[in-house]
Amino acid sequence: MVRVRVTLLSLVVVIALAGSLRPPISAQGSDGRTVSELVAEPTVSAALAAVKASEPQTIETQIRLTEIPAPPFKEAARGEEMRRLFQQAGLQRVRVDKAGNVLGERPGLALHPHVVVAAHLDTVFPEGTNVKVRRNGTVLSAPGIGDDSRGLAVLVAIARALNDARVSTPGTVTFVADVGEEGLGDLRGMRMLFDDTLKGTVDRFITIDGTGMSVSHTFVGSRRYRVTFKGPGGHSFTDFGLPNPISALGRAIAKIGEIQTSADSQTTFNVGRIGGGTSVNAIPAEAWMEIDVRSADRTALGVLDGQIHAIVAQALAAEQARWQTNGVLTVTTDVVGDRPAGMTPPDSLIVQTAMTVTRTVGSVPFAAVSSSDANYPTSLRIPSIQIGGGGRGADAHALTESFDTSDSWRGTTRALLLVIALSQQ
Repeated sequence: MVRVRVTLLSLVVVIALAGSLRPPISAQGSDGRTVSELVAEPTVSAALAAVKASEPQTIETQIRLTEIPAPPFKEAARGEEMRRLFQQAGLQRVRVDKAGNVLGERPGLALHPHVVVAAHLDTVFPEGTNVKVRRNGTVLSAPGIGDDSRGLAVLVAIARALNDARVSTPGTVTFVADVGEEGLGDLRGMRMLFDDTLKGTVDRFITIDGTGMSVSHTFVGSRRYRVTFKGPGGHSFTDFGLPNPISALGRAIAKIGEIQTSADSQTTFNVGRIGGGTSVNAIPAEAWMEIDVRSADRTALGVLDGQIHAIVAQALAAEQARWQTNGVLTVTTDVVGDRPAGMTPPDSLIVQTAMTVTRTVGSVPFAAVSSSDANYPTSLRIPSIQIGGGGRGADAHALTESFDTSDSWRGTTRALLLVIALSQQ
């Protein structure tokens, strides 16, 4: 491992000389100590050694949390376990806010710089999903094992290590297990956190989401819609000839599937859920779909958004024209999610510190584009990043999701060192 001898303030300048990034516009908040000097401090060194040694315990916590179901809007049981774990790890003022976020504080010598480190409680999986973890050597398999039970377990591990090693930080660190990151949650946990619970107090934000050793500072925006076609409905035989909401829905889905986006635009679309109808021998009175459109480019997102709306209108008209019954069908399009796009500059202190800390723990840092809890604070111009929790994940959002624990300690260690570095004056 090559140890990086770079001050937090001058880090980006040194990297720029190596030709990898531009120098920063500003790097406020650093006290000039090097990451190497932080690592050499006895309490920090003890915390890093402890968090590495306790990685088996972190993995057991990850498994236990995974096996507590946390479907969308029903995160309370897992949140209660995180509340207990935060208290056990020595955090202060452990509490649950109005949205259901679980918070715990580790006061510094002052409030600022105030660093918030978070991981989300919820999964994409509905009630009744089998979340029992299966082991095969170093590989753990279960829905949600990586996204984001891994992040939650790392939160607990770093809080415990800071407490056990009695690390003192100039600034305060708040740990948050938040709700509403997935699906139709629409970042409700983050909106409550930054608009109410911690409004106006946060200087830097880290979300630990997923696996691996990536650093994300560009965040993809998304809009989510529920499109509902409605008609009178009727008997499949005696009322044959009435326009069919499901047929209109099918026309729309087929056309959406034909949309072309540029391969390098990071612009995507997905029809994620559909429903409607009452019986095989009944013309349905209603049919609906939920659509997710995303892009890191706000202009491209707007263009795609317009295409979707036009297709929905065309599908309605085509179904009514087929049966020559204009006005019988209606359609409504409701916004059920609006996640802002944003970017923390690559030459900012928070991004550069994350890159250096990643190198310090022996990994090669790389920037990724993502969509996460960091979208919201980034839109408020709060320096924010997303980091993976280490290990190697596969099949996120699928029932076959897995997590390889090989060298997962690097992710835990990186998160700990990053929190310490960013809480310096």
